[in-house]
Amino acid sequence: MGLRYLDGLMGFVIGDAMGVPLEFKKREELLAKPVTKMTGFGTHNVEEGTWSDDTSMLLATIDSINTKGTIDYMDIALKFTAFKNHAHYTPNNEVFDIGNVCARAIDKFDEERANPTQCGLTDINSNGNGSLMRILPIAYYAIERKLQDYEIIELVKDLSSITHGHEISIMGCYIYVRFIMFLLNGKDKLSAYSMTKCVDYSMFSEETIEVYKRILNDDISKLKLNDIKSSGYVVDTLEAVIWVVLNTDSFKASIIGAINLGEDTDTIGALVGAASGIIYGYDYIPEEWINELARKDYLLDIFEEFSENKYE
Repeated sequence: MGLRYLDGLMGFVIGDAMGVPLEFKKREELLAKPVTKMTGFGTHNVEEGTWSDDTSMLLATIDSINTKGTIDYMDIALKFTAFKNHAHYTPNNEVFDIGNVCARAIDKFDEERANPTQCGLTDINSNGNGSLMRILPIAYYAIERKLQDYEIIELVKDLSSITHGHEISIMGCYIYVRFIMFLLNGKDKLSAYSMTKCVDYSMFSEETIEVYKRILNDDISKLKLNDIKSSGYVVDTLEAVIWVVLNTDSFKASIIGAINLGEDTDTIGALVGAASGIIYGYDYIPEEWINELARKDYLLDIFEEFSENKYE
């Protein structure tokens, strides 16, 4: 597969599934006895290898692109609705752990059939990581389509706004997409981070740029563990993801580091897994973790189709 599709996408699902049983657990508890393998029957009482809404909404996005050959916001929103209301794109025909903001936005779309890019919540308190967790396909799409910067930001803005319309959420998605794009273009992780800091963010307000200052103005990797939060707030999540990626030296170490931060372990694990999968490669993902994934063949098929669709 070109552009390391399988590396990043399977890395994402692995991180998600590894984090699911540990979600909401306290960091102190996990650090005292770190989890280092695929487990199950934890927080959500599901079998090992079960992935969450993070992967389900990622799959819905990819399936739409595979079907339409382009970004069709109405089709993506319809597929989000099929996920929420009918358990499409799930590992076990069961919806669990869907975030409140995502659920409310999807319900608004379903009830009103409004412009999906205007259904996302826009208040300051609706800045969870529910759009960040599903934005990864846009990095691949933007490179394949050779999109210009202004086209990437518009795409990120509109896709995020299906569920999360506040500028803080949109900027977090944009930072992650650009970081992943640099990795996909062959940059090492330190160079990718440095280049991400140099991207033009002037389209965002000064107030929004300020909340990302620890990533963009400072060196997030230099912070101590206790300075990193792992909550579902989009800024905390993005800081934790980049911190883990920069402070680990293998795929396995990055996933173990991510999920043992506690709190929003599935999303942090997924976003770290995508970046680390691209950095280290699919062959360095532990084979036993891959084999334990629910619906592994389904995942491989949809990712292969995505990689072969050149969006022409």
